[in-house]
Amino acid sequence: MSNKESDFILAFDHGTSGMKTAIVSTKGEILGFAFQNYDMYYFEQGCAEQDPEDWWQALLKTSHQVIDQTHIDPKKIIAITSSNQMDGTIPVDRDGNPLHNCITWLDSRGSSVIKEKFGGIIGGYNLRTIFNWLFRTGGVPGLSGKDIIAHILWLKTNFSDIYNQTWKFLDCKDFLNYRLTGKIATSYDCGILTWLVNDTDINNIHFDDKLIRLAQLDREKLPDLHTATHILGPVLPQIAQELGIPRNTNVIIGAGDMASAAVGSGAILPGQGHVSLGSSSWIISHTPRRKLDIDHYIGSIPSAIPSMYMIVGEQEAAGITLAWLKDNILYHKDQLLHEEGQPDVYKIFDKLVSEIPPGANNLIFTPWLYGERSPIEDHTLRGGLFNISLDTDRRHLLRAIFEGVAFNSRWLLQFEERLIGRKFSEISMIGGGASSDIWCQIYADILNRKIKQVSHGKESNSIGASLIASVALGKITWEEIPKLISFKAVYTPKIENKKLYDRLFREFVNIYSNNRRMYQRLNKLKR
Repeated sequence: MSNKESDFILAFDHGTSGMKTAIVSTKGEILGFAFQNYDMYYFEQGCAEQDPEDWWQALLKTSHQVIDQTHIDPKKIIAITSSNQMDGTIPVDRDGNPLHNCITWLDSRGSSVIKEKFGGIIGGYNLRTIFNWLFRTGGVPGLSGKDIIAHILWLKTNFSDIYNQTWKFLDCKDFLNYRLTGKIATSYDCGILTWLVNDTDINNIHFDDKLIRLAQLDREKLPDLHTATHILGPVLPQIAQELGIPRNTNVIIGAGDMASAAVGSGAILPGQGHVSLGSSSWIISHTPRRKLDIDHYIGSIPSAIPSMYMIVGEQEAAGITLAWLKDNILYHKDQLLHEEGQPDVYKIFDKLVSEIPPGANNLIFTPWLYGERSPIEDHTLRGGLFNISLDTDRRHLLRAIFEGVAFNSRWLLQFEERLIGRKFSEISMIGGGASSDIWCQIYADILNRKIKQVSHGKESNSIGASLIASVALGKITWEEIPKLISFKAVYTPKIENKKLYDRLFREFVNIYSNNRRMYQRLNKLKR
């Protein structure tokens, strides 16, 4: 590919831990990327906030870096788009200024408000909620309080002045798109997470007036809904000048991280699936029909692909468990730290894991560091290490973490496959964790499925976002996308590990069954 002959897309992968900005060709080829992290703030129990201005500064900084790094002509950038963390809530005034930090997808302070408004004795919900929400939205608002509706209701209950001053409640992507274009909108896949959107007809997705009335919220405070391929318009002149790109560079509304990654995985046909192994994790497959499993919090949301839903099961903590181990245990900056700045520490983790046989001497890790969403929706769950002995060392701990995250995915997979009505013969693996060869093999063994390691798994969100933009601009078609995705390796299950992992998986599930009431007693939010 010649840079002189190609057009490019500036794609933002706006994650929980930082902003990754990439230059991508219209065929999904990554030329380079830059990364800038930012902080999460935990001011009180259940709180998880971020400052949207941190995102914006990271966007500008990484855009300059990646343009300089790739040496492309900025005039060749024909579009800007993004893949963003979802379920964030930012109240902005009429000038687009945030009135409060972003309440992120990890924030559970709205749980008590949700339970008071929607709770009951039927699976935790009252009959009115089930009757009105289930058909219209394909689910019900999560009792964990981590959805947009819970964030808005929490603000309205506790900070009525902020609610009253709010012009629009924006998700993460919507805020950045507003700063780029001055226009307010959200995509279908993000809008559905307000739990105020009716997606019964995939071709007529709209805010439902009855649900808005029942929630006692205001429609005018919500952004308009559009497809992921909707062209918001050209970038603002001052942004074009700041980045050195053409004034007619279009901003494509894009999609949340799940829908973008689903495209970037290449598994876009019905019956195909992918696992994303990032800070959080999920299993997604496409379907033309809406399906749900309310008991295990698996539902369907609109895909970036027209006339298609995604069946989604999300796990709260995956790769973030390794970041927790690195930052809080092994390399925490206190008097015990003797080594600074370990290079490629995750590669070191892979090596240490490879030194321990499968099963980690029957050590089991539960990765519920911030509660869980699927297949058990319970914000009180917490992580744990079970069956520690005197011969346990950090290699066992690392292997147990790798395996525990995979056990959690297996727990979810069984219910998702039951809902779909078929087993996946193979699963595409994406996300930062998918760059680990040994983790991919562990997934193959524990899930007992063939795992296809996407070549640029870390960049699948950026690739997916750019491919969505390419379709929007008429550069490619949806049907071409699977052929544009390459795979680094394929991992098949090792039959000799099946009996061991089957036994440990049963005990993993038993840990939840035996301890869930203890977690509820220990971690129930105080009213």
